This record gives sequence, structure tokens and C-alpha cells, in this order.
Amino acid sequence: MKKTSVTKKILRIALLVIILAAFGITIYYLYNKSKEKPVVFMTEQPFTTNIIRKTVATGSVIPREEIEIKPKVSGIVEQVYVEPGTKIKKGDVIAKVRIIPDLVNLNNAEGRLERARISFDDAKLNFDRQEKLKNGGVISASEFQLAEITYRNAQQELSAAEANLDLVREGATKKSGAATNTLITSTINGMVLDVPVKVGSSVIEANNFNPGTTIASIADIGDMIFQGKVDETEVGKIKPGMPLLLMVGAIENDTFDATLKYIAPKGVLENGAVQFEIKAEVELKTDQFIRAGYSANADIVLQRVNDVMAIKESLLQFEDDSTYVEVEVAPQQYEKRMIKTGLSDGINIEVLSGLTKDDNIKVPQLRSANN
Repeated sequence: MKKTSVTKKILRIALLVIILAAFGITIYYLYNKSKEKPVVFMTEQPFTTNIIRKTVATGSVIPREEIEIKPKVSGIVEQVYVEPGTKIKKGDVIAKVRIIPDLVNLNNAEGRLERARISFDDAKLNFDRQEKLKNGGVISASEFQLAEITYRNAQQELSAAEANLDLVREGATKKSGAATNTLITSTINGMVLDVPVKVGSSVIEANNFNPGTTIASIADIGDMIFQGKVDETEVGKIKPGMPLLLMVGAIENDTFDATLKYIAPKGVLENGAVQFEIKAEVELKTDQFIRAGYSANADIVLQRVNDVMAIKESLLQFEDDSTYVEVEVAPQQYEKRMIKTGLSDGINIEVLSGLTKDDNIKVPQLRSANN
């Protein structure tokens, strides 16, 4: 009986010890779990960089002048001698037009020529007759002069009627040689950008009621400009002479320098915003071929500073109207320091005073948590 009693007593003590141990372990675990870990802040130092504040204009690269070549006469395109991309010089033939004469004008021209021939034949007979009489001493020199004048006038009218008929039929007179007004020639040196007509197309000459049919578009691709749009919120910050950094969509990993030359005095409402047209001269590179119409973006440099001390703008903190950062003075100990800032590009900001390059600046807690 005594052994049984002792054994039960030992079991009770052991069970109590186990319960107390489990309770102690639980309390220790909960205490450690509830204990906050110390916050370790990251730091960054100032650095030297270039800061550029800019605005972006979207547009395209186009030739400074694009000339539309139009025919001098109406008719049918008989031959086209160029195609887009052809380099030509002033005076080179682009196309040939065959005139389709107006029936009314043709009929009038033929009738005029016939009347002129009749008048000429009659004047010639009279002139020959009067010349014989003059040689025979029958009439005076003054009477013969009247017959001679009538003959010459008839001769001139015949020539004019023949030329008029040639113009109606062929677009040129025989005296002028080749029918030059049916040969469409270039008026400038450059490259053919577009030929909107084909052989057999009808074309119309330019007149007071019609701009005429374009035979070809020609431009000097060595003289290109950037044409784009700037929002009204930015147009007041720019002025002619500002540098532009041009990025052409079709040419990767390369940029072109340009200079702003023109800002439109009047804006145009587009998609709910007023846009102002700008133009800039592009400095082309000898090893790059820029096609007319390439889309491009232009960074307009509003302000620029080079080799200045800067920090990331996200390090700044604000208090009322003051700007400050927290500088490390001992491991994980920081003091508030007011600084004076300058130009910002939205990512980095210039530091004018208040910091040195060796200062360690506290990264705000929100950014540290994100990292």
C-alpha cells in the first residue's frame, strides 16, 4: 500500500512539473512574439549628376519645303519617268501628258485657220497683181504699199491661226520645237516623295477654279524640320532658340539635336486640350537617312545644370514651408537638417546648401518598408 501511495505522489508531482513547464514555455513564446523588432533604416549619400528639366512635344520629321508639281495643261498621263525615292534635279522630266483637246476649242481653231488661209490667198493674189502694176508704172508706190500691208497682215494671221491650232491639239507650237508644256519637269533639286498618278490618269491644269492635279511631290530631304504640338500648360515656358533632343521612333538608341525656331501664336483645340504647333531645325547625321514623316518625340530643355550635388527627391521631408532631410550622426541615430534645394527633374533634385557628399541620409520609413 505504501508503494502505491508513493508512486501516485510521484506521478502527481511529475504532471505538475510538466504543466508548469508548458505554461512557462508558452509565456516565453508569447512574450518573444509580441516583442517588436528594432527598425533599421537604410541610408543614401548625395551624388554628382546633371539635372535637366524638360517638356515633351510629339510630332514628326518632315521636309522644310515639299513642292507639288502640277501640269501646265489638262490631258492624259502618257508616261511617268520617276518613282518615289528617285533623286532628281531642277529641270528633269517627271512625266509626259498627252493633251485631249476640247472639241469646241478645236473646232474654233480649225475654223479660224481656214478663214486665215482664205484671207491669205486673196491678199497674195492682190499683192502679186499690184506688184506687176507697180513694176509697169501703172500705180504709185503708196497704192502698192497698201496691198503689201494687207498681204503681210494676212500672212501673220495665218501663222497665228496655225500656232493656235497647234496649241489646242498638242499644247505647243511647231516654232517652239518640242512640246515642252506637255513634259512635266521638276522645279527644284530633291527627292521624289510621292507620285499619285499613273499612266492613263486624267490630269487637270491649275486654274482659278481648280488647284490642279498633283503629278509628283518633291522635297529636299537634306533639309528636315521637326513639326509637333505642345500643350498650353507648357507653351509659356518655351521660346525660340531653345535646344531640343529629338528621338525618332523608327531609329532606336539614337538621338538628334534640334533648335526650336517657331511657336504658333494661335492654339488649336484637340481632344479637349489646346495645342500649339512648334517647328524646330533638325541637325541630320551623315550616316543616318531620315524618311519624311517619321514620328518623333522632342524633349525641350527648359533648364539644365551640370555636375551638381544632388539627392533623390524621395529623400526630402517637409514641415510647413521648410524642406529637410534626416542625417545620420551615429549608428541608427539621426538629426533633422534643413537644406536648400534647386532644380529638379522629378527624380533627382539639386542641393544648394545644407549637405556634404559624405552625409548619410535616412531613407523615409515608408520607402524602407517597400524595399
